[in-house]
Amino acid sequence: MQKNNSPYTSLTGCTFLYYEFKRILPVLMSADAEKLLKEEVENNQILQVNSRTSRQRFAVEFKRRYAAVPAQFWREWLHWSEAGQRAGLFYAILKAYKLVFDFHVNVAMKKWNSIDHKLTADDIQMEFNEISAHDAFVDGWSAATKKKCASCYLTILRQTGLLQEKTDELTPVKPDPEESAYYIHTGEEWFLEACFLYPYEINEIKSHLP
Repeated sequence: MQKNNSPYTSLTGCTFLYYEFKRILPVLMSADAEKLLKEEVENNQILQVNSRTSRQRFAVEFKRRYAAVPAQFWREWLHWSEAGQRAGLFYAILKAYKLVFDFHVNVAMKKWNSIDHKLTADDIQMEFNEISAHDAFVDGWSAATKKKCASCYLTILRQTGLLQEKTDELTPVKPDPEESAYYIHTGEEWFLEACFLYPYEINEIKSHLP
């Protein structure tokens, strides 16, 4: 089906993959990124992913995530804690995929600000119905593709630390002050709200910034 200029892309090609992304990041940051990525797809020296098809798919998605934010972000990201890096990778994913952004803002953040903090695949499916009603490209996706996308989003939340594995309860992630400073200084304070921080917590962080 033709894409019809839809802003949406499927999530089925790649979930969170924190460790794989961290290993490949120096390649993405290099001047010879394209050449080195092609070599990695063939030789599997860094990703340690057995399937060539998967390596090829991951390379495409990793490039998308890397390009979604300024290069300076990744230079700072390298020095953060693992929790901060996981949050930062989620930030790049929100920037790279409108589907994830809409799921998060329209469903997860609304849930967080309500009494019910439990998030399930059914909640995401309702948002899919809303998107499908206004986007013919997404409306043409199969039920299986939509189910896989919802599952991928929930996996991304769990691996970011924003969703409890056993209870499906949303839970905040609180980057260290120096990690949070990046988002505040670059006008991306909204991301701290996306980590389920309350306004008073964000103001507290801001009050201690140089």
